[in-house]
Amino acid sequence: MKILVINGPNLNMLGRRDAEHYGTDTLPAIGRALTEKSKSLGCELTFFQSNHEGAIVDFIQGNADEADGILINPAALTHYGYSLHDALLDAGLPVVEVHLSDIKAREKWRQISVIADIAVKQISGLKKQSYILGLEALVEHINSGEKK
Repeated sequence: MKILVINGPNLNMLGRRDAEHYGTDTLPAIGRALTEKSKSLGCELTFFQSNHEGAIVDFIQGNADEADGILINPAALTHYGYSLHDALLDAGLPVVEVHLSDIKAREKWRQISVIADIAVKQISGLKKQSYILGLEALVEHINSGEKK
């Protein structure tokens, strides 16, 4: 089983961003934790991060055919990334959306997700653990044979 793990704008700066909302883990540390978890789940992870929506769309389009699911933290693209939404939809894969902070408890504009309607699950507010639980949920969904 192959999972694409995608991180959006500014997540490359984790560890230097607002620790109250995002925690103190760096993106590489989160990647290592996911890689460790993937061993017990029997899946292979392919990581990608970009600050540019078009690059993320290109990555999805170029890799979806060899993947079984997508774990994504769209970051700021959560709120306005319509081309990202469409690329995820067109990929035809189950998607789990994760966020380090609780987007429902933040500013009004951060509470809206244009990705949520195509995700099989959204997990937020648990910092690094959002990713771990998201990966578990995605693998469980894929193994269940359910379609989105």
